[in-house]
Amino acid sequence: MNEKENKMMNEEDQSDPPEVFPHSIQTPTQPQGRRPRGFAATHQLGPNTTTTGGHSPSDNPSKGGKREREREKEKERTKLRERHRRAITSRMLAGLRQYGNFPLPARADMNDVLAALARQAGWLVDPDGTTYRPQHHGHHGDASYNNNNCQQSSSRDSLVDVDVDSLLPIHDNTNTNTLSMSMSPTSLDSVVIAPPPDTADTTASIHSPQTQNQLMQQEDFPSVATPYVPVYVKISSVIINNFCQLVDPESVQQELTDLQSLNVDGVVVQCWWGIVESWTPQKYIWSGYRHLFNIVRHFKLKLQVVMAFHEYAASESGETLITLPQWVLEIGKENPDIFFTDREGRRNTECLSWGIDKERVLQGRTGIEVYFDLMRSFRTEFDDLFAEGIICAVEIGLGPSGELKYPSFSERMGWKYPGIGEFQCYDKYLEQSLRKAAKLRGHSFWARGPDNAGEYNSRPHETGFFCERGDYDSYYGRFFLHWYAQSLIDHADNVLSLANLAFEETEMVVKVNAVYWWYKTPSHAAELTSGYYNPTNQDGYSPVFEVLKKHGVTVKFVCSGLQMSTQDSNEFLADPEGLSWQWK
Repeated sequence: MNEKENKMMNEEDQSDPPEVFPHSIQTPTQPQGRRPRGFAATHQLGPNTTTTGGHSPSDNPSKGGKREREREKEKERTKLRERHRRAITSRMLAGLRQYGNFPLPARADMNDVLAALARQAGWLVDPDGTTYRPQHHGHHGDASYNNNNCQQSSSRDSLVDVDVDSLLPIHDNTNTNTLSMSMSPTSLDSVVIAPPPDTADTTASIHSPQTQNQLMQQEDFPSVATPYVPVYVKISSVIINNFCQLVDPESVQQELTDLQSLNVDGVVVQCWWGIVESWTPQKYIWSGYRHLFNIVRHFKLKLQVVMAFHEYAASESGETLITLPQWVLEIGKENPDIFFTDREGRRNTECLSWGIDKERVLQGRTGIEVYFDLMRSFRTEFDDLFAEGIICAVEIGLGPSGELKYPSFSERMGWKYPGIGEFQCYDKYLEQSLRKAAKLRGHSFWARGPDNAGEYNSRPHETGFFCERGDYDSYYGRFFLHWYAQSLIDHADNVLSLANLAFEETEMVVKVNAVYWWYKTPSHAAELTSGYYNPTNQDGYSPVFEVLKKHGVTVKFVCSGLQMSTQDSNEFLADPEGLSWQWK
């Protein structure tokens, strides 16, 4: 029985199919999808799921380790390529900032570089990246231009005689014959001309009657009208004497007669603080200006008035013809710190220091209160001229020569072009402000002006502060220059806030000086001493213009004594054109 049972069991075992493990099951070949990599290769299908050919990496450890090493090497090579690319970009940006004077942001990328280069070439670039050519008026006559200003197409038949009142649209189709203008600052009045894009025969003459009729029927061409520019002529500053009397009314009338024959719109008159409030505080004498304004009214001319809070000196001799008020000069004898002071302790009496804007040192009044009282008195005295619209604008003096700047280029101190000037922050009131700012920053030892900034007629490379990689770009240098520029901005903000109260609904004008020499150097030394923190890695004019925009003033750019030569551009690294591009 036992043998029979054993025999039956053996027969059953032979009839059963052999056991097959899952990994050895043969399935029809399926097209493999994209092989997962990285984290997905080991975790997406589960820890026990095979990834390649039904075998896990652990089945072939040598092959899996080699593959892992290759991936790591590729990662390192990618990192090196990225570092190399970033280094090239960094050097390009540094060169453009230093030598091209492009106002690039601190963390500029290649998009910012392309936009700056496009703007330099005369193109317009919107914030969203849209780039296009500006359209301007053309000239009468032949449309042929030399190769410096335009690039002609191969066919002269595509040239167009353009009327001043019409423009043709710009097309970037390379298949059409296009006359393109270089929109550099010297050719901003040039026109870009192109035939219509649907012209079948680009070699056909555009002067044919049929083509001209088609062009005239274009209704969507922009018609650009030249805006009217009013003309004002400045009247001599010495026609009113120190007792506020009109010196020679007959010569004034003759001068106005000549100006009226030239069809000018009006005249500019400077109202001097040193004349109106000369002898006694808050006693204003306007008699001479009233006489002058009545004559101007008779000739039906407009008036632009300047609130001149500075002194006036003859440009040839340097003799001071109109000083600050006498009572202010008396206070200055006892307290000379009411004036700007250089490092050697020399006082500049051209205007009051901004350090006393909120200090009651002028017989119980602060600096900005003195300015406001004069402006309010003027507005009250000549209310009838404001109501009639004869006084159409008021210019607010904000510093020496009425310009928003420090008196860092004073000829009476021995300055000559192209000297870098000196910082004017050594009166006790500005020094107090500097100490307070340094203490708030946590570095009390920074409460000092730079001791290696040279003198009035130094060159940037001769100083340790303004030279390339100089102290101007150190932690202390950036702190000091920011405080110095902020004092200028705060002064403009304080005075213009009160001017808005005195002259509401009247156009206000502010003068900004163009400091263009040494503009091509990294430090922009002359701009730094005048109060504009504008090195190559910083846009120093944006915060200034933001304050001026806040008060809705009109900016008048002053570029006095501009006699540029090749020597100025090469030796003194002057660049007024680059400065004007930055202002735009």
